[in-house]
Amino acid sequence: MHPILKPSLRRGWRDLNTVQFGATRAHARVLGPVDTATGSFLSLLDGTRGLPLLRAEGQRIGLPDGHVDRLLHRLARAGLLDDATGGGPAADALRARTDVMDRLRPDLAALSVVTPEPNQAVRTMAARRATRVRVKGGGRVGAVVASVLSGAGVGEVDVMDGGCVEPWDVAPGGVPPDSVGQRRDAAARTAARRAAPGRPPRHPEDRGDGERAWSLVVLAPRDGLDAFAPDPAAAEPLIAAGTPHLYAGVIEGTGVVGPLVLPGATACAGCLALDRADADAAWPRMLAQWRSGRRRQVPACDLALAATVAGLAAAHALAFLDGAEPALAGARWETSTPGFDWRRHRARTHRSCPCGASEQVKGERASVDREPHETMAE
Repeated sequence: MHPILKPSLRRGWRDLNTVQFGATRAHARVLGPVDTATGSFLSLLDGTRGLPLLRAEGQRIGLPDGHVDRLLHRLARAGLLDDATGGGPAADALRARTDVMDRLRPDLAALSVVTPEPNQAVRTMAARRATRVRVKGGGRVGAVVASVLSGAGVGEVDVMDGGCVEPWDVAPGGVPPDSVGQRRDAAARTAARRAAPGRPPRHPEDRGDGERAWSLVVLAPRDGLDAFAPDPAAAEPLIAAGTPHLYAGVIEGTGVVGPLVLPGATACAGCLALDRADADAAWPRMLAQWRSGRRRQVPACDLALAATVAGLAAAHALAFLDGAEPALAGARWETSTPGFDWRRHRARTHRSCPCGASEQVKGERASVDREPHETMAE
């Protein structure tokens, strides 16, 4: 192990004996009391020394026996310590690609802020390179989502869509102006590949087109109605395959991100449709008219709003792929121009939906209700 204080956290002295790591409320940690010798020793934690050399340096500057190990344990427990060399073979292979690492260095630093254990950030980044994501939709939202995920180190990003690129599909970070007239899916895939920091390693897992092979599917239709009120039939293959999927899109002047559907566990498109019909008896009739009527040639899609939606969707997708608690499971975020005030809406499971998520949630609630009695009995 070659310990290094996480460089992404700014360091400053609150007083002569107290060090603060990190500037923001979400990530700041305070270490104290810190004597002069320990303060000098902190500067040696730069990833260039192993534990034996650090212990020797500690003795040289007068630190008592065992002090270095206790300090390192304390820093690691606070989530302030990283390891410049560990993480296993996949991490070593990633470090060996200096061209890739230079592109991903800011992302790796950001991961180190939210992953408490040493090596966890580089292990997470290496694991991200082994994931596969499909984006369904190559418009102003979908193509940008694909490029962001690819640029952030996702190993394989595919895009599915029909037709050819129109001038109004062009967006910064998505399909470029010179792709107008090309196949929309091919242009979006090219944009995603160009954003990627080097070619990812090949893996022997199933490379077929089945939905089960994807770590996540992002549904970002060019017609925002299909994200705002998704068609349950369109999601049936994903539900059947057990593939997690996330909705994102822009309709009129409103951006929508979520829900993230974990099949059989959280609300799906069918649950959303049934819940909305329960609340508004006219909703199914209105929806049928909107879906069957002649669509406008160019749907409303504010460029800044589309970029905002794409960024938030990509961020939640990455968090899910990295193993974080899925914040959008059972929820969706909406924001509208010109105020851009985000509102969180609960996506409830529905007892009549064949996805079975309602029964899963009911079982979990029953288990939680029993736990206090079981604990008291013990």
